[in-house]
Amino acid sequence: MSSVPPCDFSEYCSPVTQIQSHPVTNMAASMSSVARLARLRSCFTVSTRAVSCFNGHAVSRVNSTAVNCRTVRTPQQFPEYLRLRHLHSRSLHTGYRLLSESPAAEAEEADLHNIIKDTEKVTGSGEQHSFQAETLKLLDIVAKSLYSDKEVFVRELISNASDALEKLRYLSLTQGGAREVDVPLEIHLGTDLVQGTFTIQDTGVGLTQEEIIENLGTIARSGSRAFLSELDNQGQSSTAASSIIGQFGVGFYSTFMVGNKVQVFTRSHQPDSPGYCWTSDGSGSYELAEAEGVQRGTKIVVHLKKECMQFAREDDIKEIVTKYSNFVNCPIYLNGKRLNTVEALWMLDAKNVTDEQHEEFYRFLANAYDSPRYRLHYQTDAPLNIRSLFYIPAHKPTMWDMSRQEGLGGVALYSRRVLIQPKAETILPKWLRFVKGVVDSEDIPLNLSRELLQDSALIRKIRSVLTNRIVKFLGDQARRDAEKYRRFFEDYGFYLREGIVSTEDQDERESIAKLLRFESSAEAEGTLVGIEEYCKRMRPGQRNIYYFSAPSRQLAETSPYYEALKKKDIEVLFCYEQYDELVLLQLRQFKTLNLKSIENEVLESDKVEETQDDSKVTLSPSKADALMDWMRSALGEKVTNIKVSTRLESHPAMVTVMEMGAARHYLRTAFAGQSEAERWKFLQPTLEINSSHPIMLKLSELKSSDPELARLVAEQVYDNALVAAGLIEDPRSMLNRLNELLTRTLDKY
Repeated sequence: MSSVPPCDFSEYCSPVTQIQSHPVTNMAASMSSVARLARLRSCFTVSTRAVSCFNGHAVSRVNSTAVNCRTVRTPQQFPEYLRLRHLHSRSLHTGYRLLSESPAAEAEEADLHNIIKDTEKVTGSGEQHSFQAETLKLLDIVAKSLYSDKEVFVRELISNASDALEKLRYLSLTQGGAREVDVPLEIHLGTDLVQGTFTIQDTGVGLTQEEIIENLGTIARSGSRAFLSELDNQGQSSTAASSIIGQFGVGFYSTFMVGNKVQVFTRSHQPDSPGYCWTSDGSGSYELAEAEGVQRGTKIVVHLKKECMQFAREDDIKEIVTKYSNFVNCPIYLNGKRLNTVEALWMLDAKNVTDEQHEEFYRFLANAYDSPRYRLHYQTDAPLNIRSLFYIPAHKPTMWDMSRQEGLGGVALYSRRVLIQPKAETILPKWLRFVKGVVDSEDIPLNLSRELLQDSALIRKIRSVLTNRIVKFLGDQARRDAEKYRRFFEDYGFYLREGIVSTEDQDERESIAKLLRFESSAEAEGTLVGIEEYCKRMRPGQRNIYYFSAPSRQLAETSPYYEALKKKDIEVLFCYEQYDELVLLQLRQFKTLNLKSIENEVLESDKVEETQDDSKVTLSPSKADALMDWMRSALGEKVTNIKVSTRLESHPAMVTVMEMGAARHYLRTAFAGQSEAERWKFLQPTLEINSSHPIMLKLSELKSSDPELARLVAEQVYDNALVAAGLIEDPRSMLNRLNELLTRTLDKY
C-alpha cells in the first residue's frame, strides 16, 4: 500500500465523526496521506459492516446490490458514487453513506418511499420505427430552439406524469376498476450520477402499443389534448379538465435537449396489458419492444449528455422541482423523499385556510420571516378563470425597494399549478410590485414552450380584474380598521401615488385616489382623511377640491395662500410630500369635481367674493398705483405683473403663477441650472400686494425719502413671497441683503 499515490477525497465527503464500535475515529480523521492510513488499516475493527477509509474519511455499505466495500483497497478503486452520496443526501442509486450519519440516518433511510426499481427487462427483439420527416424537423427544433432553459424538461415531464395520474383518477371514478387500489397515484424521480441518468416514474394510465406509436412517434400529438377533447364531446364535468396540464404534445421531446438516449417503459392501466420499452436517441428512429417487469404507468429514463450531468444531481433536481412543480396536485418523491409538501392554498376554499397556513405559505413564497400585513384570497370563474392569493408584507419597504422598477414582480404566475413565470411583471401593474402572491389561471394564453404569454388583450383583462380587486380590497380594509390602514399608507403610500401617475385610465386613477390619505384643515393635526370623506363635507355649490402643498402643517396654516380660504371656512387638504402635487395634477378630477391648488391665482369657480374692510388703514388707489409702478421698476424682469389683492390679511405680499405645483416641478428638473432670466421668463410671476399691510404703507413713504433702503425692502418682500411659494431652492442669495437691512436698522439705535 505504500506505493499507492496520495488521493484527497475531502471534496467528496466530510471527515468521519463516528466509526461504529471503535474509538480511533479522531486519529483516523487526522491522517493526511494514504500511505499513513494504509498502515493503520489493520487497526480498524468494525462490527456489523465493512468500512473503507481514505485520508480520514469513511463510507459504509448500506445496499447489498452494490459492490462490497471490502473489495475496495486503493484510492483508484474508490468509486465516484462516494461524491454522489455526500452531495445528494444518500441517493438510493449508490448504496453508500457517511458513518457520521448513523444511526439517525438509518432511521431516515427506512422511511424512504421509492418505487423506482430496475425490474424492467426487454423480451424478444424490438421493432424499428422511423419518425416522419416533418416530425424529425420538429424534434430538432424542440431539442435545440424551443426552450430557453434546459432545466424545463423536468417541468415538462412532471406535467405529463401529473396528467397521466389525473386521467387515471378520472377513469377510476367514472369507469371503476381502472386502477389498482393498492398502488397510490404518485410521481417518483431518481438521480444517478454514476450511471449519468435522470428517471421519472408515475403510476398513471400508462400507454398501449397503439398509444405509444401515436403519441411518442408523432411530435405535437398531445394525448392530454385528445383526452380533453373527448371529455368535451361527452359533456363531462370540467373538474378533471381543469387538472390537465398538457396541450401541445411537445413536452416529452424536451428530454432530447439533455439526453443522448431516452428509454420509456410503460404499461397501460387496461387489464392484462403488456409492458413496452420505447427507446430513441432522437436522431431519426425509435425502437419499440415488449418488456416484462414493467409497473403500471410510465417510467422514463434519460441518459444524460456529458455536459448535462447536473441533472443527475439530487440537489439540482430538487431546486428545479421546487421552482416549477412544487404545487402539482399529486405527491412527488425524489430518491424516496417527498418534495412537494407545501399545499397550493390558492386552489382551496378561502374558508378552509387557517392563519397558520397563510403565514407559512407567505414566508415560503416571499422568502420572508415576518407575517403578512394583509392577505387577499380571490377566486373567480367569470369572466375569466382566476385563482389567486396575495399578501402585503408587514415590513416597511426601503428606498431601494421603492426606486427599483425592473425585475420586481412579486407575483408568481401558474397555470394549472405549474409555474410559468416566477416574477410575472405583466399580470399586475408595476406600482403593485410590493404585493407578493400567486396567480393561477387556466385561461392564460401560453406559447408552445409554456414560457411566454400570448394574447396581450387577454393579459390586460386579467391585469385589470386583479388590479381592481386589490384596490377594492384595500379600500375595504381602510374602512374596517382605519388605524391599521394608516400605518399601511405611511409605509406604502408611495406606490399608490405612483399608480395614479403611471396609469392612463382615469377611472383607475380615481379608484386608486380613494386610497390616498391627507391631513385636512378641518381635522386636528395627525388625523388623516380620504378624498371621499372630503367630498361628503363640501359646502353646497362647491365644485372644487382644494389642496395645498407645504413641508409641514405649521407652514401650511401660516401661508398667505391659505388665508383667503381659511377666512371663508373652506376645507383644504394639506400635502406634505413634494410629489403629492404631481399626483393631484395628474389626477385632475375626482367624481366630476376639479382638484385645485389654492396657490392658483383665482377662485372664480366658487365665486369667493373679495371684500374690502373699510375700518383698515390702506393706501389710496393713487398711492397704490404709484407704489406698484415704482416696484415694477425696482424689481425689473423678476416680475411680470404687480397688483393689489384683498385676499391677504397678515402677509404683505404673495406670488402667483399659473399651475404653481407644475412650475415648482419644472424648476427642479427641466430648468435646473438655467439662468435666472430664463427662470423668470418661464414663471411669469405676478406679485400681489396687501395695500393695508404696515410694510406696504411704510414702503410707500420710504420710496421717496430713502430710495436705496426702499429698494432693499422691496426686493426682500418679493423674495419672501417667492420663498413662501416654494420657488426659491436656495435662499442663501438673500443673506447679503438681509445683513445690510439689519445693519441699517441697528444704525438707528
